[in-house]
Amino acid sequence: MDVVVIGLINLALFMVIFVPVSQRLLGVRFGLGRLALGSLLTLSLVGPLMNALAGPPPWTGSTGAAIAFVALTAICSMLAGLIFLVLSEALVPTGSLPRARDLRRDLGGRIARTRRYLQILRIAVRRGLGPYLRGRRRPGGENAAGQADLARSLRLALDEAGVTFVKLGQVLSTRSDVIPASVAAELSRLQDQVSPAPWPEVEQLLTEELGAPPRQVFSDFGTEPLAAASVAQVYTARLAGTGTDVVVKVQRPGITALVERDLDIVRRLARMLERNTDWGRSMGVRALAEGFADAMLEELDFTVEASNMTSVAAGRSVADNDQVVVPTLHRELSTRRVLTMQRLDGVRLGDAAEELARRGQDGQRLAKVLFDCLLGQVAIDGVFHADPHPGNFLLLADGKLGMLDLGSVGRLDPSTREALQRFLLAVDHGDPVAATDALLEIVDRPDVVDEQGLERGVGQFMARHLGAGAALGPAMFNDLFRIITAHGLGVPPEVAAVFRALATVEGTISRLSPGFDLIGASRQFAAAHVRDRLAPDALRRTATEELATLLPMLRRLPRRIDRIAAAAESGRLGLNVRLFADERDRRHITTLLHQALLAILGATAGVMAVLLLGTPGGPRVTESMTLFQLFGYNLLVICAVLVLRVLVLIFRLPDARSRG
Repeated sequence: MDVVVIGLINLALFMVIFVPVSQRLLGVRFGLGRLALGSLLTLSLVGPLMNALAGPPPWTGSTGAAIAFVALTAICSMLAGLIFLVLSEALVPTGSLPRARDLRRDLGGRIARTRRYLQILRIAVRRGLGPYLRGRRRPGGENAAGQADLARSLRLALDEAGVTFVKLGQVLSTRSDVIPASVAAELSRLQDQVSPAPWPEVEQLLTEELGAPPRQVFSDFGTEPLAAASVAQVYTARLAGTGTDVVVKVQRPGITALVERDLDIVRRLARMLERNTDWGRSMGVRALAEGFADAMLEELDFTVEASNMTSVAAGRSVADNDQVVVPTLHRELSTRRVLTMQRLDGVRLGDAAEELARRGQDGQRLAKVLFDCLLGQVAIDGVFHADPHPGNFLLLADGKLGMLDLGSVGRLDPSTREALQRFLLAVDHGDPVAATDALLEIVDRPDVVDEQGLERGVGQFMARHLGAGAALGPAMFNDLFRIITAHGLGVPPEVAAVFRALATVEGTISRLSPGFDLIGASRQFAAAHVRDRLAPDALRRTATEELATLLPMLRRLPRRIDRIAAAAESGRLGLNVRLFADERDRRHITTLLHQALLAILGATAGVMAVLLLGTPGGPRVTESMTLFQLFGYNLLVICAVLVLRVLVLIFRLPDARSRG
């Protein structure tokens, strides 16, 4: 026991020397585990190396010679530790292994994800979806009764699995081109018929968020939910002071942890696909997954939805449109998990067909109002409803359209909006060249693009999907995505949200007018937008903005031209070009020069060491070693240290963090 304690003390004392010296010589930082192993290896080699170089004590000769041998032995032993650090960096790069606390956290997360996977699998098998998961059955091959059973089982399974899978069912309910129509119709019930959370849990959440029980905050509060969606439940209430009818949107209790766990699964799958598949890298599935995760997390924060409601209501497409209504927000009764807003009286668009027929309203006119509103939000306002499925719109009692659930909102910067406007105009004119130019401004482009090939692909796309009788739908956007990915282009998350919204709104508008011509409506919108931009007031405003931008430059232009002419006349005109103006370029070149210099110095020291070790004669330090050999061994150590430093800089990944 005493020997072990003494050994640990010696190791700790030696690490005080080894740690700073090794990190100084190699120029990088290592984790404590690697340094401890390197110190242990160095300490264990001191004795054997001393015996090999100078023999067992006591040593004969001068004190200086003894000190030189001790120093040489220590340096050679430390060299073994440095070699271990470099080899360990080459075999197991720093950052590739998690820290102990990260390993414990990751193990806990892995167990939770595995438990979640097993839970989802049990739900699917219990609901009768096991044969489909094993590939024994294929959806779409059943008769009408079989499809009805499948649709019901799938809806119940998605409902039981939770919020993320309910969202998946909502998206699938608008994709009748992918799944049978009967299944899509059944999944549409997920939009407002999700199993509600128990009232005691909801009441506790309301009390925590509002600071008092709901019946003390409101003059009246209904305990039965008006609607139960995937993220929240909606209740009817009446304000205490004015008696105004409102609705209170309450986040489902305990949903945050479940969504974050599901999103962690989505992120990991996306990273795996982008790392292991070509199509995953070309589509940028990791960025898309991050965009989806960000959107889902925003839906869990009702303060974001409150801000979105204000932004959407202030946009021209809603503020100047008396046919679309966004509920008024009551901020004093809204928090991160509770949202209080104006109550809109109406029916969901999913059930609007019978109501339209009963009222004798023109469904095609309302469909055009809704489609023009969404296009206006995308192309003009830059703030648009990113999840326009039928459950998020109401047909109001006065014949207007109510826009709900603005937790998922897309935002476009002015340059992207301008490019989208040009893309719409090019589509309206049937110009593939202009459409290609606008598309290249919308997407993320690589350094080299086959523009002629892309132009031909866009032309074929326009001929296939934008001709007479064509329909706007998911198949159209799938073809557009294929063209984009085939040419190595990347789709930014906000642009992908536009495509997803336009594909989703097709299913929503079909509830109002099944035969509505979305292509024709988009062309009419583009033509009307052109007329608006060519109106005298718009031209005057545009000219004023451009002139205000150009005027300062025009004022300075004559003086600059005069200075250039004077310099040319006197022979003093010169061109100043700064090489490596970017700090990153300078840093990269400096690093390369440092590594090359270290390699040259190491090679020089190695050559000199070999020459000295091979030189006969010279003053003897001991009976077995001359002074030339002693210098040669030291130069050999210097050569090894310099080479190791170059190697560790090569092995160390640029983005690796300093941990072992």
